[in-house]
Amino acid sequence: MQKRIDKIFGNKLPALGFGCMRFPLLGGEAERMVIAALDGGINFFDTAYLYPNNEKILGNILKKHAKRSEIYISTKLPIAMCKKYEDFDRFFNEQLKRLQTDYIDYYFMHNITSLRQWKALLALGIEKWLAEKKAAGQIKRVGFSYHGSGEEFPRVLDSSPWEFCMIQYNYYDENYQAGKAGLRAAAQRGLPVFIMEPLLGGKLATGLPQKAMEIFKNASPNKTPANWALDWLWQHDEVTMVLSGMTDVEKVQENIKAASDFKPLTADELAVFAQIREEFKKVYKLNCTGCNYCLPCPKGINIPARFSAYNASYARGYFTGITMYFTGMGIMSQEPVSLHSCSGCGKCEKSCPQHIEIPKELKHVAKRFESLPFRVVMWFIRRFWQRETS
Repeated sequence: MQKRIDKIFGNKLPALGFGCMRFPLLGGEAERMVIAALDGGINFFDTAYLYPNNEKILGNILKKHAKRSEIYISTKLPIAMCKKYEDFDRFFNEQLKRLQTDYIDYYFMHNITSLRQWKALLALGIEKWLAEKKAAGQIKRVGFSYHGSGEEFPRVLDSSPWEFCMIQYNYYDENYQAGKAGLRAAAQRGLPVFIMEPLLGGKLATGLPQKAMEIFKNASPNKTPANWALDWLWQHDEVTMVLSGMTDVEKVQENIKAASDFKPLTADELAVFAQIREEFKKVYKLNCTGCNYCLPCPKGINIPARFSAYNASYARGYFTGITMYFTGMGIMSQEPVSLHSCSGCGKCEKSCPQHIEIPKELKHVAKRFESLPFRVVMWFIRRFWQRETS
């Protein structure tokens, strides 16, 4: 496993970190993944208060295998839920309990979108609280994850004595949110930079348009699309660590191999990415990464699943898309949810780190999928359940 240096503290960090957001809900599979990661040289695990059951699962695994002293744990304070000074301790103490530890190595302020938002936390006394936790040894380093505009990012960087940051960055989103300019700005200030969404919620691994898959295969038959995406990131000297949200042991092992085998890309290899971007532009309509921040929907709509099906219908064919769509809406459940249930409340849009106009886009999704044939299928399903329950 290649190592990169935390230039502030001198820690040797793995080029590949384990992003736990997409942990399987079954602890047994998650345990096998964590052990495979440790065996492969990954010693950095990233979770968050808001990731369902993440901290608890990770804490149980690390305690069972007595691995806490061998790894770095990063987790995140849900700053949007902090309304008063006492909330900082309330969330932090719960995180320590879940993780079964008495300190956090890298502590993020979660999902900062603007300087104004951060200033509101400063007004509550967050800097005083963080200083006390650092003095007590409960927090080793403080940073932030970012989901705002490129213009705001340098202002946030300069607003506090940050010790690291996390941005969304990949070859498809090169200039999105903080983007390349933000990556360079953070590195120029000496900050370690961690990368989230390196595979765009898996789209750069398994959701590529067919033509893009062919381009990659022709360029290097033995390299997977995920390997290409990760190599593109490691090509950047400013990138300290790539956090990958792996979902099974096979993906853990594949990504570890990519990190271990990395060699700088040639000019011809870098030119391949321009072709891939063009193929993406032809087929992908929505930049949803499947982070699930928009959930739960008050009407029970699985928004990421609908968007994923919508994109797939253009990238991989309408039949694939509609099949995914039916699955995402729970078509064979007693209460499948149509997009016509959407009230347009906007709760989802306010939570979306990609700033997607969700209610507006759901109308486009409904137009593509919920036409007359769809309504006929829904009618038959309702009749079926009426007979089953009568």
